[in-house]
Amino acid sequence: MSAHCHHDHGANGHQHGAPATADPRYRRILWIALVVNAAMFVVELGAGTRSGSASLLADAIDFLGDAANYGLSLWVLAMALTWRARAALVKGASMLAFGVFVIGRVAWGAWQGTPPEPFTMGGVGLLALAANLGVAALLYAYREGDANMRGVWLCTRNDALGNLAVMGAALGVLGTGTAWPDLAVAAVMAGLAISGGLSVIRQARHELAGSAAQPQPQGR
Repeated sequence: MSAHCHHDHGANGHQHGAPATADPRYRRILWIALVVNAAMFVVELGAGTRSGSASLLADAIDFLGDAANYGLSLWVLAMALTWRARAALVKGASMLAFGVFVIGRVAWGAWQGTPPEPFTMGGVGLLALAANLGVAALLYAYREGDANMRGVWLCTRNDALGNLAVMGAALGVLGTGTAWPDLAVAAVMAGLAISGGLSVIRQARHELAGSAAQPQPQGR
C-alpha cells in the first residue's frame, strides 16, 4: 500500500527491471494486485466506518491509492522511462495527499475521543495482511527496477508491516479501552505516507533529469 512506500536509491536502483516491463506475467500480476486492492478498499472502508477506527479508514484509503497506482503502472508499463517516472510523480503526490488526509482524521478522532471496536479492527487487519503478503509474494521477482517498478514492490512489502500495526492497535484499544492506540497507528501511517511520497518524488525527478540529459536522436 502506498502509505509505506520507501525507495532505496542504491547503485542498481534504476538499472534493473527494464526488460520486465514487457513481461506478460508482470502485467497479469499487476491486474491481480489492482483487483485485490480495490476489493480490500471496499472491505476496510465499511469496517472502518462501522468500527470507528481511524487506522482502518487510513488503510482503506491506502488500498484505494494502491489500486489507482497499479492501474497507472499498467498504463505506462510499456512506455519509455520518462513516462514511468512521470507516473511515479503522480504516485508520490497521491501519497502526500493521503498523509494530509489521515492527519486530519487523527485530529478529528482525538477531539471525539470515542474508542473504536477492536475485534473488527483485528479481524480486518489480519485479512489485509494476508492480501498484502499474497501480492508481495507475486511481485517478489520484480523487486528491482526503476522508480515505478520498485514503488510497486516496496509499497506492498512495507504495507504488510502497517497491517501488523493495525492489529497491534486493536489489541491496544482492547486493553486500554481508549482510542489512542488506534490514533497513534493512524498518525504513524500518515507520517510514512508523507516521507514515502517525498522519496518517490525524489527518485522520479532524478530519473526524469537523467532522461532529459541523454542525447536525443538526430533527424535525418
